[in-house]
Amino acid sequence: MSDRPVEFSDRGGWCLARGRPHPALRPFLRAYDGYWETEAVPSRMRTLPTRTTVMILNLGPPLHLEVPDPGVADRAYGSFVAGMHDGHGMYLSPGGQRGIQLDVTPLGAYTLLGVPMARLTNAAADLPDLLGREARTLVERLGDAPTWGARFAILDAFLLRRLDAGPAPDREVVRAWRLLDGDRAVSVADLAADVGWSRKHLTHRFREQAGLPPKVMGRVLRFQRAVGLLLGGAGIAEAAFACGYYDQAHLNRDFRTLSGCTPTELIGGQLEQQRVSTPAEA
Repeated sequence: MSDRPVEFSDRGGWCLARGRPHPALRPFLRAYDGYWETEAVPSRMRTLPTRTTVMILNLGPPLHLEVPDPGVADRAYGSFVAGMHDGHGMYLSPGGQRGIQLDVTPLGAYTLLGVPMARLTNAAADLPDLLGREARTLVERLGDAPTWGARFAILDAFLLRRLDAGPAPDREVVRAWRLLDGDRAVSVADLAADVGWSRKHLTHRFREQAGLPPKVMGRVLRFQRAVGLLLGGAGIAEAAFACGYYDQAHLNRDFRTLSGCTPTELIGGQLEQQRVSTPAEA
């Protein structure tokens, strides 16, 4: 399958190669996103809570990550997995990035990684620490592959093996995730009643397998919907109403907590990659 279709684009020195994963993997991730920078320009970018677990298969220099968990020291990572977050962080790059990003649903990550996602809440882990030698072998093979299509075929084979061998999430947790992802107003009590579990048991099992408690996950999903609407041109009051916030002040408070800035600041450039001046330029 190395001749599969690959879409290429260039965003001013940030180049992308996108391919679709095997159909059996598509419920868990929509695309393989290859990337490379044409220049070695140091940069930084704010990281936000999202609805996915992010896996970076790094074929370039290490990235320095700041994660939301204050108990986790900032440090450099090669290939890594960033778990579900309910706060903001930062990554700093020396430039010359090259690799593949996978945005995986939290329950898909639970199966593909084979570890409790609560272990990665508000944190990150080196991929070899999670998967051992096979992670190092995978990254080496990806680096040696002659084309992006060949890299995506290697990923297909690797992830399909993980899919067959990994743990399956509880049916009740899957049901609760789907309800949360589809209804911004559903409560934990409603979820528990629907799946037939107590609120305490649902919260424990959901956090273990998805990475965040259901109430917090719902907050993150609502925040992501609001960010999408604002980026699409909606006003703050309009986004607040559409996403189920009590009012505009409620949305503002959530944005400050989850992103560390106001909606206006976030949409005005905090989502963009920003160049870091070198000592010679300062």
